Amino acid sequence: MKKVALLLLLTSCFLLLPVSAAGPETNAKAVLLMEKTTGEVLYEENSHEKLEPASVTKVMTMLLTMEALDSGAITLETMVPVSAHAAGMGGSQVYMEEGEQFSVHDMLKAIAVASGNDASVAMAEYLAGSENAFVEKMNARAAELGMADTVFQNCTGLPAEGHHTSAYDIALMSRELILNHPDIRTYTTIWMDTLRDGAFQLSNTNKLIRFYDGATGLKTGSTDAALYCISATAEKEGMELIAVVLGSPTSADRFETAKATLSYGFANYALVTAAPSEPINPVEVVLGKESQVQPVLAESAQLLLPKGDAGKITTTMDLPDSLQAPVEQGQELGTLTVLVDGQERTKLTLVAETGVERLSLGEVYKGLLCTLFSIA
Repeated sequence: MKKVALLLLLTSCFLLLPVSAAGPETNAKAVLLMEKTTGEVLYEENSHEKLEPASVTKVMTMLLTMEALDSGAITLETMVPVSAHAAGMGGSQVYMEEGEQFSVHDMLKAIAVASGNDASVAMAEYLAGSENAFVEKMNARAAELGMADTVFQNCTGLPAEGHHTSAYDIALMSRELILNHPDIRTYTTIWMDTLRDGAFQLSNTNKLIRFYDGATGLKTGSTDAALYCISATAEKEGMELIAVVLGSPTSADRFETAKATLSYGFANYALVTAAPSEPINPVEVVLGKESQVQPVLAESAQLLLPKGDAGKITTTMDLPDSLQAPVEQGQELGTLTVLVDGQERTKLTLVAETGVERLSLGEVYKGLLCTLFSIA
């Protein structure tokens, strides 16, 4: 009986111990999970190991294409010719022929959905004059994004000596693409489509688009040397995550690792909008045409928190008791400090919601006279 009681006591104590969330089950050389809005890393394994990315390389090809679109250098209707070099690409392709022309819209479909090497090279040649010149742009953009583990040798991810990146660097360029060019989802979420007016069928190489709830993209890749890779993105409850998987032994392992990593993030973290815990009182304005100005947050801010910590957010404000006119709209007035469980997490700027003009000398005298007569 005593043994049973002791066992029950030990079991109760064990259950009361804090339990940390176990990491996802993975099977890959490198894994990384990043949240889009904040860029925070939620999980990683060998995230800076330099590895071959295979066709995940095309995330950068798509990024430079979307940047060209947004800058106005090209439109979705721009026709892109196919050179002999582009048509001769091996590996994944949509069998473009020399002399054919495709719109940028169709090129993006071919790249994002079917991982077309021929489409990638044709797009690169159109944007930069040659694939080599485009690769220079890829490496320059990678440097700007802080991708210190990356060297690109081509725009396709086909095996090439010295062509390497890391799970962390892939997350960086994937985040840049989905954060600043959300229209890429038009292509990365396609499950099945066609080219050549319906004559050529396309089927997405990313099976998560059909089989993982909330999947938004992004790009798969595989070669004998790189094994099976993916940069997988998904969104739930207003939070979008990026799971990078490099070097999985099989295609199934790649997708299962990506799903487990994404699900780990959604199960354990949430984005919370930072806001004052109490109303912000107006600040008195001396010698202004308005007696007060309302402080507001300069911009909204979101915090990535473990689920359950949202109720632990508190804020403190640092604002002057008064200030002299004139006050410009957007003028910095003070700060809002956001704390989580008593620990400072971030400081946000408080600015003037509207401008307040200074009273003229005549208006000041008039005000004084009105005050004197009202007292009399």
